[in-house]
Amino acid sequence: MLRPLTELINQEDPAWPLVKDWMSQASNKVEVLRIADQKVADEALFLSQVTTRSPMGALVYQTGGLLIDNGWIRILGGGSAELQRTLPSWNKDKTYTNSTREAGYLLVADDVLGGLFAINGGLLGKDVGKMYYFAPETLAFEALEISYSQFLSFCFNGDLDDFYGPMRWKTWVGDMQQLTPDQAFSFMPFLWTAEAKNLDNYTWKVVPVEELYQVQQEFCQQLG
Repeated sequence: MLRPLTELINQEDPAWPLVKDWMSQASNKVEVLRIADQKVADEALFLSQVTTRSPMGALVYQTGGLLIDNGWIRILGGGSAELQRTLPSWNKDKTYTNSTREAGYLLVADDVLGGLFAINGGLLGKDVGKMYYFAPETLAFEALEISYSQFLSFCFNGDLDDFYGPMRWKTWVGDMQQLTPDQAFSFMPFLWTAEAKNLDNYTWKVVPVEELYQVQQEFCQQLG
């Protein structure tokens, strides 16, 4: 049975002040997106079934999402004018449906390459509750061996240049101005092909992140 919204909103020990403190000390650029519609955010919290005592619940209820490092990583929240996807709306019909609410993993963030950050619900490995990264260059989930809170710390203070390595091309900062948080870069040739080497020599176009997600999933099925 789903818990009502009143049980999910924790007034006595909310996580939001803690998350704000983390962001105030961040070494990476963090942009907090304003919620577009509080009713939408309320519904997102209800559908997520997490309390505002948790960092995830706090972000869903208090923010429209977070943009990390000029928008390279997008952490899902309660929906904003810029990032219209909420955490549950992005997961619906991807990791669960209305009839099967138990998710094998939960998508909580993504990046401009089409990479996906997910919390393991049991489908990805025995380390339930830990974070995984779906890498667009391998089309596979890779264990990060960190919790969601540690993932936020990584986004706020981690060495993202080191994490992404050659996946960042010389002009990426300027190119980021051409897409919204609900879009991504689609490279040709695709990042997972044998031809993938130096992104500076690639051609790319801006596509809806949903479109890139579907293309990736189709190739995952084709490649087994």
